[in-house]
Parts: sequence; C-alpha cells; structure tokens
Amino acid sequence: MTYLQLQYASPASQWTEALPIGNGRLGAMIFGGVHDERLQLNEDSLWSGYPKEWNNPQAQPTLSSVRKLLLDGQFIAADRLCRNMMGPYTQTYLPLGDLHLAFDYPEGGAITSYTRSLDLDKGAVVIKYEIRGVTYTREMFASYPDQVIVMRLQADQPKALNISVRLDSPLRHRIQASDHQLTLMGIAPEHVDPPYHCSGYPIVYGDWQATKAMRFEAACHIMGDGTHSIESEMYHIRDASTVTLYFNAATSFNGHDHMPNKSENEVHALTMQPIEKAVLYCYDALLARHLDDYCTLFKRVNLHLGERQAPAELSTDQHILKYGARDPDLIALLFQYGRYLMIASSRQGTQPANLQGIWNKEIQPPWSSNWTLNINAEMNYWLAETCHLEECHAPLFRLIERLEKNGTTTAQVNYGARGWTAHHNTDIWAQTAPVGNYGEGDPVWAIWPLAGVWLTQHLWEHYAFGKDVAFLCHKAYPIMKRAALFCQDWLFENDKGQLITAPSTSPENKFTVGQQSTGISIASTMDLSLIWELFSNCIVASEILEVDAELRRKWKIMRDKLFPMQVGQKGQLQEWFQDFEEEDPHHRHVSHLFGVYPGKQLTKRLNTEFFQAAKQSLQLRGDGGTGWSLAWKVGLWARLGDGNRSLKLLSHLLRLTRENETDFHQGGVYPNLFAAHPPFQIDGNFGVTAGIAEMLLQSHAGVIHLLPALPDAWPNGYIKGLRARGGFEVDMYWEAGRIVKAELMSNAGGDCRLQVDHSVPLCIEENGESMTMLFDQEGAIKFFTKKGGRYQVKF
Repeated sequence: MTYLQLQYASPASQWTEALPIGNGRLGAMIFGGVHDERLQLNEDSLWSGYPKEWNNPQAQPTLSSVRKLLLDGQFIAADRLCRNMMGPYTQTYLPLGDLHLAFDYPEGGAITSYTRSLDLDKGAVVIKYEIRGVTYTREMFASYPDQVIVMRLQADQPKALNISVRLDSPLRHRIQASDHQLTLMGIAPEHVDPPYHCSGYPIVYGDWQATKAMRFEAACHIMGDGTHSIESEMYHIRDASTVTLYFNAATSFNGHDHMPNKSENEVHALTMQPIEKAVLYCYDALLARHLDDYCTLFKRVNLHLGERQAPAELSTDQHILKYGARDPDLIALLFQYGRYLMIASSRQGTQPANLQGIWNKEIQPPWSSNWTLNINAEMNYWLAETCHLEECHAPLFRLIERLEKNGTTTAQVNYGARGWTAHHNTDIWAQTAPVGNYGEGDPVWAIWPLAGVWLTQHLWEHYAFGKDVAFLCHKAYPIMKRAALFCQDWLFENDKGQLITAPSTSPENKFTVGQQSTGISIASTMDLSLIWELFSNCIVASEILEVDAELRRKWKIMRDKLFPMQVGQKGQLQEWFQDFEEEDPHHRHVSHLFGVYPGKQLTKRLNTEFFQAAKQSLQLRGDGGTGWSLAWKVGLWARLGDGNRSLKLLSHLLRLTRENETDFHQGGVYPNLFAAHPPFQIDGNFGVTAGIAEMLLQSHAGVIHLLPALPDAWPNGYIKGLRARGGFEVDMYWEAGRIVKAELMSNAGGDCRLQVDHSVPLCIEENGESMTMLFDQEGAIKFFTKKGGRYQVKF
C-alpha cells in the first residue's frame, strides 16, 4: 500500500515548504503556523495588462532578408536581423493576497504533537497540535463543486479558540470589514515587466477608477460560535470551539479579446455567489461534496512499486533527504503528487496550469509565471491522458482555441502566411507574436513560430486515447488543419528540392560559429519533427473523417520532402541541419529528441538508425539538468527502453533543494515536493509523473507495450487505471520483474495489440471465457475487443 501523504513535524518557514491546495481556479499555499497561520492565495484569471497590439509589421519584410543571410551561411548577421521581428513581452500572472490567522493561547503553554500534512487521498491539508492539554485541529480544502476554499478550525475543549483574521495583498487594494466577513478589493497593474527585463517602471498601475487593467475582489466569510467583533480591518473571534471560514475571489476578466471592464458590483457578485451557496451546507456536507468530486478523478489510478523503506512517521523532507529514489514508495508518492497538482490547478472552465500551476507569491514571478510554449506548457499536460485525468486537459484546449484566433492575425501580419501561429510565450490575453521587447530578447527563444504546431499534438492525443470522433471532427481537426496550413506556407524548398524552415531554432540551445554563438539557422531537427508529427496526424484524421482528400495527398507529398534527419560525427542525432558544435553540450533542452518523446516518429522498429542516434544524443547530453529537464529525460530513457537509466534520473530529481539554491545545472525538489528548476516550475512535477507512466506502459507505436522500461529496483508491483491509445484502460501486476496478470477495459472497441517482453501469455479471457489469441508478424498479441468489454491476460 502506497503512503499517499506529505507530512511534516513543524510549520513551513519558506513558501516552498508550504502545502498547496486548489480547485483549478483558486489556489492556496498553507504554511501551518501555530501562532500565525498564512494562506498565500491565487485566482487563476488575475493577470496584469489588457488586450493590446503585439504583431510586428516589420517582421514580414525582414523575413526574406533573414532567409537570404541564412542560405548564404551568415548566421550571426541573421541572428542580429531577427531582432527586428520581435514584439512585446507577455503580461504576468499575479498573486492575489494572503489570509492571516493570528491565534491567542494561554501564556506558558508548550506546543506538542505538532503535525502538518497533505492527504492526497482526500485532497485536504490538516494541521494538528496540542497546547496545555487542548488539541487544536485545522482542516482545509479547495472545493471544485462549491467553488470555495473551506477551512474548519477546532479545539477539543470549549472556548479555547481565540482568532484574529485579516486579509492583505501585495497589489493595490482596500479592505472592508462587515458582519461575519472581510472583503478585499483591488486593481491589477496595467503592465508588469518580466524580472529579467530592466526598465525604470517595471510595475505600472492605472488610476483606481479609470484603470484599463483588471479589478479583483476576495472575501472571507466567517462562521462559528464564540464572540465576534470587528476592529479596524481585522475580524476577531473569542471563546470559540469551532470556526469555519469560506473564501472566494473573482476578477473582472472578460475574455482574452475584451477589456476587463466588469464593474465592481459585477465582480462583487461573482465573489459572493459561491459563498452564499456554500454557507447553506454544513462543513461535513461540503467536505463530502469535495471528496465525491475529487476522488472520482484521483482514485482512478493506483500505483505500488514496492514496500516503503522509510519509517511511517518520517517527515517528507527527511524522506527525500535520507532515501530519495531508493524508496519506491517515495517515487509512487511523487507520481501521485503530480496527478494531485493537475486536479488542483486545471479543471474544466478554468485557465490551464501555467509555469507554476496556479501558485505564485510574487508580482514579478520567475519568467512571468506565464505559459512557455517551447516545452513547459506542453509538458504540464503529458500526464493528462496516460494518467486518466483527461478532463483536466480541457483548459489547454480552450487556450489553444484562443491562440488560433489571435495566431491567424499574427501569421498574416508577421509572415504573410495562412493558418495560425504562436511563439515562445503566451499569457491570458493569448499573445501569439514573438516576445522580446522589439529586439531586446534573444532570437534563440523568441523567433520560434511552431508553438501552435506542438500544441495541436495535444488535440490529437486526446482523440487517440479517447476515440471521440465528434471531438476530432468539431474541435481538433479544424485547428490542426489550420496549423498545417501555416506549415505549408512556412516551409520552402532548398536547392535540392527538400522542404526546410528558416529562420529555425532548436529551443533554447545555441551553436558556435567561429568565436561567436547563435541559435538561428535552417531546418532544425525540432522544427521538422514537429511538422512531420502534425502532417502525420492530419493525414490520419482526414482519413477517419473522410474529408480533404486532395489536401491529404499534399500533406503526404510534403511530409516525404521534409529535410531528412542527419547523424553527426559523434554518432548523435544532429540538432541542426549542419553538425555544429553546441555552445553547451549538456544543455537542459533536448528539443531535437521530440521524435522519440513525446512524439512518435522515432521508434526502434521503424527508424533504427535515428533511434540509436537519438540515444547517443541523450547519452552525450548527460544526466544533469533542471527539474523539468530531468523529468523529460526520464520519459526519453523510458521510450528508449532503459528503465534503469530513467530511475537514475529520478534519483537526481529526488534531491532535496532549498529555496535559495539557484544551480541551473541540477534540479531537485523542494521540501513540499515542488520541482525545482530552480526556482520552482511545476512542469517538473507533471513531467516526471508522465515519465513514470511511460516506464510502465507505452502505446505510441501502434501497440500497447506492457512494462517497456521496468527498472531492476522495482521487481514487484502493480499499476491500475493507466490509459493507452485506442481507448483502453490497463491494470497490470508483476513479480520478479515479469508481468503475471493484466486486465484491459476497451472503451471504444476494435483491435487490441499487446507487446510483452519478458513474460509469455497463456490465455486471454473475456468474462471467464477463453478467446482466440493471435500473434502478428512483429510478435505482438492481437485480439478483437467489444466496446465496454473487459479482457484478462494471464501469463
């Protein structure tokens, strides 16, 4: 049994020790202080700025000059000229504020039996301690069905709770106290610079009445026994035994393409409506409604990798420090923590999880806490389909729809192209132009117009796992088709008749030219792999939907003419069209390996030469890296079939990191298991969960591969509820490194192909009756399934 709890013997002293809760829209970091509790709060639509013009008409006439320089081998000059193609930086995801609870206890009482925990099975934080014989308990959760954060504070003796409550915010705000309630009203800045941009006015506010930026409101409703009073901007409760707090917040966000001009009254109504409904329920009913919703998602997947090695009472930070990846129970906890964070930060109707999920304490957070589209936003959602949280994928799809709309204009204005495009970063306003402050940024990350192409892979994967033809027809394929249309215009022929891209980068790595370095060249492997993936998915989608036969023919021709992959002098898969020397041979990005993972272009059976070259590239890159980079490498080594190497990367990730550490060459996790870039980036958490799933189950190559990369250190275990492409759910059990039993549920029907490396199947049964078991030419087991059928495979 996996021990699914983060636990500590003292309050958090740093933000990266606090425990996160969330319902996709509201987030809180809970510190668990005895005398002073702090909940650092976020609301997912609270961003700086408002819709503005970001497209750059100078980009289109610059493009032909850049391409000429690149074709002439003038890479440094092309790099300089690319800066004329940039637009502004994105806007910033903001902190909402803090809820502070000050506790008054009898003097001279020692604090004993302190515990602070996050129970992943319940999606709730509990703080418990004893002072002078009185046991104090706090339980807190973020409810999706009721759209509030709920806190119950209890003492096991009457009149022992004395609490003062206040709200605060780092943004401009006002506080109002009234009967049973504190309300905070504020305005967001009209502009916030990213922290790496130095200007004289990094944070710019408008006038309170006339600002173009968002308004926001937060309210804490307070119920309980005892005596209640208001003093200035603080709410006091004395001589109570149980107090319940209900928190909600709202903003004037009015859509990505509208000014956030809802009135204060409208924002107030949005804030209060969920609270007014929630207070009609007792606490136990609210908790039950939360559990019914949360557990429906979380308990779909059950993972056991081996018996816990650490003592049951050991705190999570010490568990990381003393055991790390040597304890399979900690790896299972890390896996499920990623699923928990996904549920907490991405639900239907919310914004998608950004660079920090929904948890951010700074007005100028790292990288603006935006959506970084050259790996990080996509990595956030690699786990959604495999780890049975497909509903949590929906917010990303809504963002893609917004990007398509804005990206159509960017494609026209910046490049004179059809279809749609997006670049390195975006924000709540769905910016699609290259960032970089009109020349200040580095082209190695700014000049990359294929973010839309990568994002469409998520639309296709949602179909591939669920087989929802209506989704493919009405949602996915139209957006995919228009992204492919952009690629058709972006590609052009070289003197050999091969289709290339230019300017082209391999985000965010550079190569050397003489004594200088640049990232701008022609036909990077990343570019062509992404376009190959999109064309391939569009071809299959158009066949399924029986549409666009002529366009399908064109895509096939263009796919075959794409500039081919190359093997370099070190036996590696080349990152660029020439065998350049990397500026940093151990760079954290491994963009050129997209075709291995998360793509499907390179497999051992179909592309042996380049598959092996990709393996050599990963070997040369080394086992260091930031948190998200280590997570990507876990998945890559799993696709390469080396579970022991994946486990080695997990051991590097499960290294305890403190908040002041900033070594970008080694990642780790903070005491609360947040992944460290450093600083905190949540893609490491999501990516490693997806990577562990890839170690146990793969289905990208047209076959469901059971235990494709099981490390020697996990000889016995089971996984229940993983999903495979084709509409299958998979349970499997293994002993001594060999699978002994598997069960598949077919949600869509049709053929199933199974691959097992180390066990021999004895029979396949449906409802206890043996089925015909065939082997195809590649040695895979093949059998037909009915929609809704369950199939037992015995070995």
